[in-house]
Amino acid sequence: MFYLAYNICSLFLLLPVIGYHLYRSVSRGRAPAFAERFGCLPLTARAALTGRPVLWLHAVSVGEAIAARPLLKGLREDYPDHALLVSTTTETGRGVVVRDGLADAVIYFPFDFLPAVALAFSRIHPRLVVIMETEIWPNFNLVASRRGVPLILANGRISDRSFIRYRQFRWFFHHPLAMFSGLCMQTEIDRERLLAIGAPPERTVTCGNLKYDIPYHRPTDGERRTLRRRFALPEGALIVTAASTHSGEEELFLGAWREVAAGRDDLRLVLVPRHPERAAEVAAVSARSGISCRRRSSLQEAAAPIGPNQLLLVDTVGELMQIYALSDLVFVGGSLVPTGGHNLLEPASLGLPSLFGPCMTNFREIAALTLQYGAGVQVADQKELTAALRDFLASAELRQVIGQNGLTLLSAAGGATERHLRVVAQVLHR
Repeated sequence: MFYLAYNICSLFLLLPVIGYHLYRSVSRGRAPAFAERFGCLPLTARAALTGRPVLWLHAVSVGEAIAARPLLKGLREDYPDHALLVSTTTETGRGVVVRDGLADAVIYFPFDFLPAVALAFSRIHPRLVVIMETEIWPNFNLVASRRGVPLILANGRISDRSFIRYRQFRWFFHHPLAMFSGLCMQTEIDRERLLAIGAPPERTVTCGNLKYDIPYHRPTDGERRTLRRRFALPEGALIVTAASTHSGEEELFLGAWREVAAGRDDLRLVLVPRHPERAAEVAAVSARSGISCRRRSSLQEAAAPIGPNQLLLVDTVGELMQIYALSDLVFVGGSLVPTGGHNLLEPASLGLPSLFGPCMTNFREIAALTLQYGAGVQVADQKELTAALRDFLASAELRQVIGQNGLTLLSAAGGATERHLRVVAQVLHR
C-alpha cells in the first residue's frame, strides 16, 4: 500500500520535477541530461562497465563526492576486477568525481520514478549499491530489493534539523530503510537517530566518518611556489583563503579583512564562494568594500601577481584543495551565517590552521574535535574574527602549532574506511 501511494504521488509530481530540473539546468548553463535522469546510460559508461561486475556508489554533490574518495580507493584496491560506477545529482559533484579519476564511469542519478529506476538497474546490473550519507529514495530501494542487489548506506549522518523532519515522517522512512543490507553511521548519535526513524537495529552500525581518512601532509615549499605562480599570488605574501562562503558571509569577512589588511602590503586574500555561480554577486560585494577582484577563470599563464588591494575570486570548481595548499590561514565558511558549516578537515589535512564561525550544526562532531585537538579557532562574530585574524597573521609559530594539531587529529581519528569495507565484505559474502 505504501509503495502504491508513493508511486501515484510520483506521477503527479513528475512534471513539476522535470520543470524544476530543466529550469535549474538552463539557469546554470548546462544540459539537463534527461536521458540519464530517466535511467538511460551513456554509451561511454556502458562500454566502461561491460564485462565486469559493477559496484555502484552514489554521491549527491561535492561534499559527498569528497567524502567518498577514501572509500572509492578502498573498493578499487579490494575489488580490482570490478568496475566502479559513481552517480551524482549535481554538476559540481560530477566534476569532482571526474577530476578524481577514481571511477570507471560517472552518471547522473535517476529520478525516483519507478520506470526510470528499473531501466537504470537493467542497464547497469550492479552487484552492490553504496549510498553516501543520508539519501533515502523509496523506489530506488524497492527495485534494488526486488532484484536482490544489496544496498549499503555509507557515512550516514542525521543533523538536528533533519532529525526533527525524519521523526515526523517515520511512517514514510521505515519502509525504504528496511531494504538496506547495511547502514554505516558516522557517530553513535547518528545511529540512535536512524533507529528512531525505523532502521533495522541488527543492520545499523557506527563506522566513523570517512572524511577523517583523507590523505594528509604539509605541502613542501616547492609545491607552494608552483601553486602560487599558477594562481598569480606573490611568493612572499601571507595568503588567507575564505572558503565555501555563503550569501551574507562575504560582507562579514571582508569587513574584518579591511581592518586587518589596512596599511599592510604583505597580505593577499583568496575568496572561494561555495557556489561559483554567485561570482558576480560576490564581486559586487567586494567592490562595495573597496577591494577589486580578479577572477580565477580569467587568469592567463604568467599573469601579473595579485596586488595588495585586490583579491582572487575563485569562480571555478575543483581547485579548493590546491588553493588550501598555497595558503597560510583558512576561514571555513557557511559558519558565520546559519547554513550549518563546511568541512574543517580539508585544511587540517594540509597542516593549515583554520577559523570558523558558530554555525556548525552539520559538522558538529568535526568542529568539536577540531577544538579538542586545538586544530582551529571558533569565532562568534565579525569582531572576534578580526581579532583572530590579527593573532594568526602576527605569529608564524601559532600558525605552525595549530596546523600540526590538525595533522595529529587526522592521524588519531582515522579508520572509518576500513570499518566500511568490512561491512561491504560481509554484505557481498552473505
